[in-house]
Amino acid sequence: MWSDRKQEDSARPEPLSSRPDPVFTRSARPGGESSTGALIGKGMVIRGQIRSGEHIHVDGEVEGNLQMPGYDLTVSAQARVHADVSAREVETAGVIEGNVDATKKITVRKGGRLLGDLRTPGIVIEDGAYFKGKIEIVGSESREETASSSQGLKKAAV
Repeated sequence: MWSDRKQEDSARPEPLSSRPDPVFTRSARPGGESSTGALIGKGMVIRGQIRSGEHIHVDGEVEGNLQMPGYDLTVSAQARVHADVSAREVETAGVIEGNVDATKKITVRKGGRLLGDLRTPGIVIEDGAYFKGKIEIVGSESREETASSSQGLKKAAV
């Protein structure tokens, strides 16, 4: 009788408070850098303005505006993003429809589709990827000057 109870107790599910946080962890990047961030799952549709202080991996659908300066956006093959994007680095194997501003690099993987104007210092478009829009290649110096001058304009307006 006691042995049956002990088996039942050990078969109980683990309480939610002891489970790890649902944070998406990406594999190490080519430079050896590992990153964590938010995951927008396959069944999720998010509409509106998103401001993020962490990396985002999209497996679902996003519509609106993505502002994530200093952080990376990854769009998987089945994902759809209908938004203007501002990020450090953008990589897509899915669909992005909107203008993209990346301070480091934009990568369109094989099977990926990017429709919109791009502004970035570096771009990679793999064979089998689709891109339609304009590309403005900017140097890191001009990005810093643009940021400095826009800060000066904001201060002057206040």
